[in-house]
Amino acid sequence: MKISEELKDDLLSRGYSRRQMMRAAMMFGGAATALTLNPELAFAADAKRGGVRIGQNECWTGPMAPGAAAAAAVISQSNRYVPNNEHDDLVKAIAMIEKVPADHIMTWPGSNEGLARSVVAFCSPTKSLVQADPTYETAAKAANYLKTPIKGIPLKADYSHDIRTMAAADANAGVIYVCNPNNPTGTMTPQSEIAWLVDNKPAGSIVVLDEAYIHWTKDYPNNTNSHLVAAGKDVLIMRTFSKIFGMAGMRIGYTMGRPELLAKLKLHDGGSLSGQLPIPSAACATASLTAKTLIDQRRKTLMDNSAMTVDFLSKRGLKLIGPSEANMLMIDWKTKTAKEMQMAFRAQGVEIAGPRWASWPTVSRISIGSKQDMEGFFAAFNKVVSA
Repeated sequence: MKISEELKDDLLSRGYSRRQMMRAAMMFGGAATALTLNPELAFAADAKRGGVRIGQNECWTGPMAPGAAAAAAVISQSNRYVPNNEHDDLVKAIAMIEKVPADHIMTWPGSNEGLARSVVAFCSPTKSLVQADPTYETAAKAANYLKTPIKGIPLKADYSHDIRTMAAADANAGVIYVCNPNNPTGTMTPQSEIAWLVDNKPAGSIVVLDEAYIHWTKDYPNNTNSHLVAAGKDVLIMRTFSKIFGMAGMRIGYTMGRPELLAKLKLHDGGSLSGQLPIPSAACATASLTAKTLIDQRRKTLMDNSAMTVDFLSKRGLKLIGPSEANMLMIDWKTKTAKEMQMAFRAQGVEIAGPRWASWPTVSRISIGSKQDMEGFFAAFNKVVSA
């Protein structure tokens, strides 16, 4: 992939070597690299098909009915690049829901692209990525690929982000990444702590808030942080339609931030990828955003199935990391590794996450699926644990 002169000048001015500069260009130029930057896609490629699939934090069901209908209605017009301004309609819908100006929104095919680009744009060989440990891996994968420094800060005893330690970790930080609720723990960091971080972060750094799972949380929509974007803070917020909206395979996400921050994310391609969303996916996302009743129904189903699963595991003496407010739970097996348990459950036709978090080798993440999914997990658990 050819690198633009503007991006070349920007990277060199921030201390990137020419080798690192070319890695930055390659990072977005190939399917293999894209797969390594998206942990869920990478692990999904290795997963066994069929059976109970609770390993990738997917929604247990597909797009909401209004979204599916909108996608079906426009698919016959997909011979046109822009049949009816679907992309613009999506941005307008996001702006209305989130109460931010339309020019503060940038769409992506999923949210991993925005996460990876934030590392390229704001980190460097001398400006680190600061994040929790464990947390979602895309930002760290991008930093490792570019050979930029990473400061991993262990979660607090309640499994929230240790915001004060993160803020002090590097006076020259480039990005401070907060996944809220966190993946893989599903735990929340209070809004008051995030507000403190934004006001007390190192000068010149950017706070990247990953709110992929925010719709599942009990206080939604009163616990989102889009107001920080509207206030012009040094914040980028990442969202996706892959979770509650059931659109993981349709690849839609977006970033919210000040226009000058968003401009940094599109230096190497002028923002062309932002507009290259499949038309049916954009139509589906737009119609789904305002389906409040259906969103609330899915939230209740998730909470009911999660409570059922916590009850099942707690009665059997398992240590759970939490409390989780997302569609996932972390189970500490104590004497078995995550890889051993993944293989044991796979033999029973149940797919759970494998060994992704080095700091917790005996802990597995399971996604909360449908009632039927979780009952299948329970049946497999009784065979695996008693074996």
